[in-house]
Amino acid sequence: METKRSYTAIKVLFSYVALLALVVTVGWFLYSENVVYNKLEDKIALEKTKILRVSRLYSNVYKTESLARQTIQNNSEKDFKNYLIETDSLRKRIDTLKQIVTTEYQKTLLDSVTYFLAEKTENIKQLREIKNKADDETSVNNAIDEITKMEFNLRKLELQDFTKNPNQLGSYQRSVLQRYVDYLNSNIPDDSTNTLSKKASDSILANSKKLLSSVKIKAEKKKESLNFEENKLLQNEIAISDQLRKILRIIEREIIINSIKNNSLKEKSLKRVNEIVTASAVIGLLLTVFFSILIVSDYSKSQLYKKQLEIANFKTKNLLKSREQLISTVSHDLKTPLSTIVGYSELLGNSDVNTKQSYFIKNIKNSSEYITQLVQDLLDFSQIEAGKISIEKVPFSLPEIIEDVARNIQTVYKQKDIDLIINVDEQFQKRIVGDPFRLKQILTNIIGNAYKFTEEGHIRIAAYANDDQFFTISIQDTGIGIEKANQKLVFEEFAQANENIEKKYGGTGLGLSICQKIISILGGSLSLESIFGKGSTFTIQLPLLFDSSQGNIILNETKSKLSKKIKKQTFIVVDDDINLLNLTSGVLKQEQHQVLSFTNPAKALEALRNTHFDFVITDIQMPEIDGFLFLEKLRELPETVFKNQPVIALTGRTDLDLSVYKNAGFTTVIKKPYSPKILLETIQHILDHEEIPVNEYIESTTNASQIYSLETLKDFLGQDELALKEVLKSFIDTTVENLGFLKIAVQEKNYDEIKSIAHRIAPMFKQIQANEIGELLKDLEKEDLDTIDIKATYSDLNEKIKVLFEELKHEI
Repeated sequence: METKRSYTAIKVLFSYVALLALVVTVGWFLYSENVVYNKLEDKIALEKTKILRVSRLYSNVYKTESLARQTIQNNSEKDFKNYLIETDSLRKRIDTLKQIVTTEYQKTLLDSVTYFLAEKTENIKQLREIKNKADDETSVNNAIDEITKMEFNLRKLELQDFTKNPNQLGSYQRSVLQRYVDYLNSNIPDDSTNTLSKKASDSILANSKKLLSSVKIKAEKKKESLNFEENKLLQNEIAISDQLRKILRIIEREIIINSIKNNSLKEKSLKRVNEIVTASAVIGLLLTVFFSILIVSDYSKSQLYKKQLEIANFKTKNLLKSREQLISTVSHDLKTPLSTIVGYSELLGNSDVNTKQSYFIKNIKNSSEYITQLVQDLLDFSQIEAGKISIEKVPFSLPEIIEDVARNIQTVYKQKDIDLIINVDEQFQKRIVGDPFRLKQILTNIIGNAYKFTEEGHIRIAAYANDDQFFTISIQDTGIGIEKANQKLVFEEFAQANENIEKKYGGTGLGLSICQKIISILGGSLSLESIFGKGSTFTIQLPLLFDSSQGNIILNETKSKLSKKIKKQTFIVVDDDINLLNLTSGVLKQEQHQVLSFTNPAKALEALRNTHFDFVITDIQMPEIDGFLFLEKLRELPETVFKNQPVIALTGRTDLDLSVYKNAGFTTVIKKPYSPKILLETIQHILDHEEIPVNEYIESTTNASQIYSLETLKDFLGQDELALKEVLKSFIDTTVENLGFLKIAVQEKNYDEIKSIAHRIAPMFKQIQANEIGELLKDLEKEDLDTIDIKATYSDLNEKIKVLFEELKHEI
C-alpha cells in the first residue's frame, strides 16, 4: 500500500492558531472600543454633572431674582442681606462650574454671569437709596399734617412728633426737619402754662407750613428725578436677569449638544463593538467549519488508511502464519533426513571403516551439521518473531556450559593456531538459575564466530559477576575485527559486515540477530567493541540468580551421563519414517537396549498389550494416529500393560511449547534434528529422576480436606516454582477453553467430541491428583454415554473445576 503522509496534526494546530489569532485580534479591538466607550461614559457623566449644576444655577438665579424683587418692594434690610447671601452662593457655584467646563467660551459666559450679578447687586443698592429718598417726601407730608394738629396744642416738640421713624430719614430731610423742630421749640414758652398769644402761634404755624411746603415742592421735584432713576434701574434689572437666563441657556444648550454628541459617539462605539463581535463570530464559524471539513476529511482518509492497514496487517499475519507453517513443515521434512544422515554418520564412524571411508563420513557429518545449523537458525528466527520461544529456569553450572561449548567448537577448528583462554569467577562454583539451552545457543554462535573469523592468536572467555543482579560473559578474539560503520549492521537480520565475508566465511547473517533477541528476552543485553584488523569483544550481560537449593560444586567436576552404566531397558519406538526409525533403533541397540520398532501406531498399540516395555519413543506428526492420539490410546490400555512408563516425543514442530506435551502426558520432547548423544542423555536424565507413576499416586489416599496435590507436578518440574506457576496458568487457560468446547458438545450431544475433550484434559487432573474431577472425566470418556446424565455430570464437573481453579490461583 502506498505510504501517505498525514497533515492532520498540522491542520489541527493551524486551526487552533488561527482561532487563537482571531480571539486575540477581536479581544484587542474590543479592548480599544471599551477604552473609547469608557471615555465617552466619563464625558457623558461630566456633561450630566454640568447640566445638573446649570439647573441648580437656574434655581439660584430665580431665587436671587425673587429676593431682589422682595428687597425692592419692601426695602427691607433683612431681605437685602438674604439676597447678598444667595448671590455669594451663586458666585461660588459659578466658580465650581468654571472648573469643569471645557471651552473658553463657556468660561467667558460664566464670567459675564458673574459680572451681571455684581452689576445687579449694585443696581439693587441704588434702587434702595432711591426708595429711601422717596420716603423723605412722605416724612415731610407727615410733618405738615402734624403741624396742623399742633395748632391747637403747642408744646415742646420732637422729631418723633413729625415722623415715626426719624432714623430712616435721609440726612438732608432729617437736618431740615430738625431745624424746623428747633425753631418751633424756641417760640414755645418754658413755663407750665405753655401758652402763646393767638397771633404768635398763628405766625409760627404759618411759617412752618410755608417752610415745609417749600420742602415738599423740592421733594416732589426730586421724586420725579428718582422715579426716572428707579424706572431706569428696573429696566436694567430686567435686562440683567434676561442676560443671565440667556447665558445659562447658552451654556445649557452647549452642554446638551455635547451630551448628544457623546451619546452619538457612544452609540457608534456600541455599534462597532456589535459589528466586531458579529464579524468575529461569523469568521470564527467559517474557520471552524473550514478546518472541521479539513479535519473530518483527513479523519475519513485516516479511517480509510486504517482499514487498508488492517487489511494489510491481516494479510501480513496470514503470510507470517503461512511462512511459519511452511518453515515448520519444511524443517520437519529437512530434519528427518538430516537426523538420518547425522545418525548414520555417527553409526558408520563407530563401525569398522577404512581411512577413506572415515574421510567421507567426516565430510558428510560436517555438511549435515552446517545444514542443521542453518535450518535451526531459520527455525529460531521464525519462532522468536512469532513470540513462541520458550524460556526455562533451571539450575545449571555456568563453568560447565562455557567449557563444554568452547571445547566442542575448538575441536572443530583444531587446525587453527588459536589459544583458548577461559577465566570464570569462583562465585560461579555455585549453580545459577537460568536457561542453559538458550545460553549454549548464544555462546555457540558467538564463540563459533570468534573461531571462524580468527586465524591465529587467542580467544579469551571471561565470566564474572557485576553485582547481585547481573553477571557478564565476554568473548574476546584477535580476528579480523569489524569496521566502526558496520558494527551495528552485524546485529541485523540476513546482514554481514561486508559482502566479501559471506563469500569467504559463509553464514546466513542470522546468528548474532538471534542471539541479541534471545538475550533481550532473557532480560540482558549484548554489546560489541571492535577494532578493524585487531579483533572484537562481545559482552553479554544476563540476570544473576544463584540456586539456593544446591551447595557448592567443583569446577572440574565431570559427571558424564553417558559414562554411567545404564540398566538395560526395553524401548518401543514408533515413527512413520523408516530411516529415522532405524536410526533411533540403531542408537539404542548400540547401548545394548532391547528395541521394538513400528511404523504404524495402531500395530504398536496392538503389540504393546502383550509386551513388557520400559520406554516409549514416538514421533508426533504421523498420519491417521499422531503422537498425541497414540499416547491417549496408550493410556487407555490396562494398568497391567501401561504403568505410566516414560513416553518421549520426537518432533520437528516449533509452534508448540514443552508444557503442551507435558500436559498431554509426555515425559519430555526432543526436537529434531537430534544427535544420539542428546537422545541418550535424555534417557539417562529420565532414569535418574524417575517418578512414581501417576496411577499409583491417584490410587493413594489423600487428606479429606485436599482436593488436589502438586507434589508430583513439582517433582516433575524439578521443584521450579516459576515453571509450576507457568504450567498451572497454561493448564487453567487451556482447561477453560476446553470446557467451553465441552459445553457445546454436551448441548449438541456430540458424544465423540465429549470423549475426545475429556480424554484430552484428563491427564493433567490426574497429574495433580484431582481424583473427584478425574472420576467425572473418566465417566465422560466412557464409550456408552447414554447410560449417564451427561448434563448433570458436566454441571458437577464445571462446579468442581471452578473450586479447584480458585485454589490453584492462590498457588500461582
